[in-house]
This record gives sequence, structure tokens and C-alpha cells, in this order.
Amino acid sequence: MKGLAMARWNIGAWTAVALSMTLLACGSVRQRPAPVADWAKAKKTASAAAASAAPAKAASEGIIVEPPVAEAAPKRAPVGVENAGKTGYYTVQKGDTLIRIGLDAGQNYRDIARWNAIENPNKIEIGDVYRVIPPEEPAVAKAVVSSRLSATPLPPVPAAAATAPKAASPAVPPPVAVAVPAGTVASAGKAAAPSTAQASEPIAAAPAPQKPPVALAPAAPAAPAAPAGDDALEFAWPAKGEVIVAFDEAKNRKGIDLAGGAGDPVLAAAEGKVVYAGEGLRGYGKLIIIKHNSTFLTAYAHNQSILVKEDQSVKKGQKIAEMGSSDSDRVKLHFEIRERGRPVDPMKYLRSR
Repeated sequence: MKGLAMARWNIGAWTAVALSMTLLACGSVRQRPAPVADWAKAKKTASAAAASAAPAKAASEGIIVEPPVAEAAPKRAPVGVENAGKTGYYTVQKGDTLIRIGLDAGQNYRDIARWNAIENPNKIEIGDVYRVIPPEEPAVAKAVVSSRLSATPLPPVPAAAATAPKAASPAVPPPVAVAVPAGTVASAGKAAAPSTAQASEPIAAAPAPQKPPVALAPAAPAAPAAPAGDDALEFAWPAKGEVIVAFDEAKNRKGIDLAGGAGDPVLAAAEGKVVYAGEGLRGYGKLIIIKHNSTFLTAYAHNQSILVKEDQSVKKGQKIAEMGSSDSDRVKLHFEIRERGRPVDPMKYLRSR
């Protein structure tokens, strides 16, 4: 009996010890807070899942669902439409650039940008209307000519007329013929000679009536001299190669092509200023455009390298580039002469070699 009681006590003691250790272990475990549900995020996720599942559900049920259409930004109205069709204005077409418009108009594209207040020359839209001729200069006030008559000096009077009296004296009667005896003719003639001379002197000295002064017609103004430069401009060959493609406006050949090797010098055909140097015109490669005066431009295309800059003045015969094949199937120089923007046959302006 005593042993049974001791066994029960041991079991109870060990049970108490085990319970105590369990309680201590539970008290040392860090309690984590219960998760807080993010209902807004859950609602958004559920909506997105429903939206993505909607097309699949509609497709399974044979319903066609059109995707939402994004609202297009409002397109700006064309610039300068009020000038469309007027002389000196150009309407932008598909494929146009301001550089091409300037070449076709015979103007510097920078001038066109300035005349039309274009901030970015690379952003022009179809339908825009731009001025391609210089704006009219303000009228200059002309000198006012006075309508008052000015005194015109009379021609000089001859010396004899100046010393003669203005008119014969009315007190002196005209001479009267008197009958004289024959014997006394000689003596009478001698005696009468002085009196006759005296009587006739006032009449002989009477001034001839003066004619009114004749107004001289003003000399015709000299015709203004013809402006020199435009018509007298002479062009030199821009390269030494032979002509391999001739000008043909009907076939859209706006210039001539000259053969050569890569790196051959390209020369300025005449004195002028570089208005463009770059690769912004499709089909021309590395291009140089020189403006010589208000009438003529020249263009040099497909260069390998460009040796001048925009706004640089060049002399006739100056090396401006090296021949190449940029935007071309072979090495060549494409050369154009533009007269007021219109392509003309360079062979009519170049001297025969």
C-alpha cells in the first residue's frame, strides 16, 4: 500500500512539473497580432480579376466585347489657312520638310521659319500655309516737292541793246523831205547830212522788240542702270568627272550627275553663302545648298563629307565637300541650279570644257 501511494505521488509530481514547464513555454512565445484585412486593396484586386475574367466569360458565351477606345488629343488647326492660294504662299503637302520647301522656293529655310514665326523647323504639318517670299518692306516716304514757282533768270541782253534807249523820244518828229534847188544840192547835201544822221539816229538805235524768254524743257532723267549680277552670273564646274545623268524635268531629273571617286573635291560653282549643310532632305544624302543672289541657288548632293557650315560665305572654286555615295547607289555628285526655286538645266550655264 505504501508503495502504491508513493507511485501515485511521483506521477502527480511529474505531472505538475510538466504542466509548469508547458505554461512557462507558452508564456515565452511572442504573440503575433492578428492580420488586419485591407478591404480597399482586396476590392481593387477583385475588380481587376473580374475585369480580366469578363472577356474570357464573354468569349465562352459567344459575346463580342469591344476594347475601350482612348480619346484622341484634339488636333490643332492648320496655320495660315487664310493665305491659301495667294501668291508667295505655299501649302504644306505630304512628305514636305522646311528644307525642301526652301529649296523649291529658292529661299533659305531659316528665313522662311523667321517670316512665319516657326519655332521648330522640324515640326510642320500638312495643310499649314507659309510665306515663301520676303515680306514687303514698309513704304518709304518720298520727298515733297514744293508747288510754288521759282524765279527763272532771263537770258543776258546784248551790249548794243543795253546801251540803246528803251523807246524813241516822242518830241522828235520824223524827218520830212524838202525840195532843194539843183545848185545847192551838193552844199545842201553836205549840210543836211549831219541833220539827217542826227534825225535818223534815234530810229536806227531803237531796240528790236524782245521775244519772250523760251522755257527750256527739263532734261529727261537718265534710265537706271540694269542691275548686274543675276543675269551675268557665271558658274564653274563643281567637279571634274564626266556627266553620267543629264537634266530631264519630264523624268524628274532636277540636275546632272557627275562621276568621280570617293573623296574627290567638290567645288563651289559660284560665290555665295551656305544656307544649308546636312542630311535632312531624303534622297540627297549629305547635302550643301548655296545661295548666290536673289535669283540663283546651287545644290551639291551625295557627299562623303561636308567641309563648310551654314551661314558661311564661300568663293567660286572653293572646296566645300568630298564626293561620296551617301543616300546613293554609287559614288557621284548630284548638282542642281535653281533659278527662283525652279530647277534649270546646268549645262546651259556651265562653260564647255
